[in-house]
Amino acid sequence: METGTSLIRSSSRTGSLSWRVRIALALLTAVAIAVVFVTNRYLADRFTESTRNRAELRLALYSGNLVSELRRNAIVPQLLARDPALIGALNSGDFSQSSQRLISFVDEIGAASLMLLDDEGRTVAATNRERLGEAHRSAGYFVEALRSNATVFTARREEVGSFSFSYSRRVESQGQNIGVIVVEVDLAKFERAWAGISDAVLVTNSEGEIILATEPRWRGQTVDTALERQPADGAIERAIRATADWTALPADAYFQGEAVMQIAGRIPFRGWNMTTFTTYASVRERVNAVLALEIMGFAILLALAFYALSRRTALRMALFQRESAELRALNQRLQREIAERERVQETLAVAEQTLAQSSKLAALGEMSAAVSHELNQPLAAMKTYLAGAKLLMRRNRPEEAFAAFSRIDDLIERMGGITRQLKSYARKGQEAFSPVDMGDALASSLSMMEPQLKSRKVKITKILPEEKVLVMGDRMRIEQVMVNLLRNALDATKTVSDPQLDIILASGETATLTVRDNGHGIEDLDALFEPFYTTKQPGDGVGLGLAISSGIVNELGGRLIARNAQEGGAVFEMQLPILNEKTQAAE
Repeated sequence: METGTSLIRSSSRTGSLSWRVRIALALLTAVAIAVVFVTNRYLADRFTESTRNRAELRLALYSGNLVSELRRNAIVPQLLARDPALIGALNSGDFSQSSQRLISFVDEIGAASLMLLDDEGRTVAATNRERLGEAHRSAGYFVEALRSNATVFTARREEVGSFSFSYSRRVESQGQNIGVIVVEVDLAKFERAWAGISDAVLVTNSEGEIILATEPRWRGQTVDTALERQPADGAIERAIRATADWTALPADAYFQGEAVMQIAGRIPFRGWNMTTFTTYASVRERVNAVLALEIMGFAILLALAFYALSRRTALRMALFQRESAELRALNQRLQREIAERERVQETLAVAEQTLAQSSKLAALGEMSAAVSHELNQPLAAMKTYLAGAKLLMRRNRPEEAFAAFSRIDDLIERMGGITRQLKSYARKGQEAFSPVDMGDALASSLSMMEPQLKSRKVKITKILPEEKVLVMGDRMRIEQVMVNLLRNALDATKTVSDPQLDIILASGETATLTVRDNGHGIEDLDALFEPFYTTKQPGDGVGLGLAISSGIVNELGGRLIARNAQEGGAVFEMQLPILNEKTQAAE
């Protein structure tokens, strides 16, 4: 501080700025530029990440609302197909009250419209009376409904460029097809709701064609076609756009020449996907506001510095001395505050190190328990095969012993796969998926459990479809879930005199594997899938099998359900998205 006083005093004598003052001003300018640059980079990254997180939350909300609407309307045709009044009208040919009955249903259901078609495809009742008498004999929702025993979903493109979506189901009477009930789903209301937000939203089907969008001209196009960048009209607009984007990260895509953030997610319905496009406008505004404050602060600081220098000749020596004393006191106070803050920072650093070490120990304990749980089954099987191989070698039956060694080699490979899966589970990652035959995976899992099944003499009933049931996923992880379900079922029947397992594999809208036992059932269904929850005796399990299995099934786009059977015992259902020709082409 004394040096600064001498500097100002010397400047007063010479009447001009010394070289030290010029260097200080240059350094202050350089510091201001560096601070603005660093702040810009940091805040741009931070605000962009927060904007992306909010966009992902909105995407999940939109996707959930869309799936909820589709599922809610999916049950309506099944209920209306059993309506006695509609069945009676189709049998008698008297449809005078049928339209009014459908109108009474439509508001409660929330559908776009309802139609009742006779066996010739003619509209005999509808909520929109203008559609009475229309012919739908060649329409997909009519033809497919007559051919199917279940509810049929149809998405068709209208001539005006929009899409209409409907559920249809045939109406039967005494084993005869007498008509079809059609429920048109009102998905356009989502487009109307999205129109009030700043983001651009679109939904594509399994073929990559846009079926819902905030921009009507996008419907029927692919995403790349819809996002074709439009060049700026002139050099001035290009310069303005370049200046506006200087705080943003590299863009995911461009819409009409403007950088946007693209967030995509899969909708668990027929291979649909949803994509949202968020502009960087909010990021730019927030970053620019902070930068403007910083620049204003440095400008004020420079202005005050020049003002103080211009007023130096008016200050007297007494004022310099008084200011020097005040500055020394302020410096001492600042030094005390700095020392106090350094002590606080040291305390925080110690606390952070302690917290990090505790987190590492907790993660290490969880991984150790998971490894012990998942490797227990292969180790038990290897012990059984080794004992059998030793006995076969003593009896001079080397070929059968080699077969046992081959199985032990497979188990070692499986153990390696389990450790890799547990690492992936800890990282919350996802590997590349491939088509998996559920029947083959079930056969492999039963082979894995063969020693335990033989030692317990459990009666197993298997019901498998004739056709292959294919899903998209990781076969090793699917087999891991199956082994966990079978092992839990065996443990549940330990105290039963005649243990029995029912294994049912079915395919429909989803691939469903059901494992049912005749044990004592599940006491606490709410906590069943929580980590470390178990009803087994100490040493028999740590309660991680179902938690890991639930996480695997959720990552594959399915769900794991547990319930108690009415006749006793527990029922577990693993439901995964079915892989048919259309979804396989989309994948």
